[in-house]
Amino acid sequence: MPMNVSYHGAGDLPGVIPVFPLAGALLLPRGQMPLNIFEPRYLAMIDDALRSGQRLIGMIQPDPGHPGTEERPNLYRIGCVGRITQIAESGDGRYLLQLTGVARYRIEEQLTVSTPYRQCRVSFAFPGDFVGRDGQDEVDREGLLHALSDFLKANNLKADWKGIESAPNEALVNALAMMSPYGAAEKQALLEAPDLKTRAEILIAVTEIELAKKAGGGETPLQ
Repeated sequence: MPMNVSYHGAGDLPGVIPVFPLAGALLLPRGQMPLNIFEPRYLAMIDDALRSGQRLIGMIQPDPGHPGTEERPNLYRIGCVGRITQIAESGDGRYLLQLTGVARYRIEEQLTVSTPYRQCRVSFAFPGDFVGRDGQDEVDREGLLHALSDFLKANNLKADWKGIESAPNEALVNALAMMSPYGAAEKQALLEAPDLKTRAEILIAVTEIELAKKAGGGETPLQ
């Protein structure tokens, strides 16, 4: 398989993928996620992904509503598959890598396998994921930037506004969603949003709720 691969639809992706459960991790199509891999089973997963030539890993969150065991947590049904686009050896047995999101998937079946990591049969039911910047003209950019500005002020944080203002809507919405400090349920809602407009609306709504909690003395994810 070539080093640089373009994915144009579900048919370009395998029906079985390795999955990496990670709480709080939100990967979205064309988003980039750094990972520090150190557990032996996931080191094996990376080795196998590289050896296969696919270089694909399915990121997914454990479901806190149905926790299962620490060793084998129950999973949400929807995750996002990413391709390893950068990798480095740390010198102490770890991999430092970057995943670039490809498309969201739905778990159809968790397979019985001999590998130390889980593998699942999946379907790719979000055709818009393969279309860059799909629906970005419908995003309430002004509302999103207003919510972001209020959040930064409330938490005494700073941001690169020049970079933010020059970012296309898709990159802006997805980067803010991936970096957001919210809980598993909120991040899963952002992941499962049917389109970019809805994801931006969810991000605005969750931010406003957290600002209201903070103003009222309630806890926020940053406390």
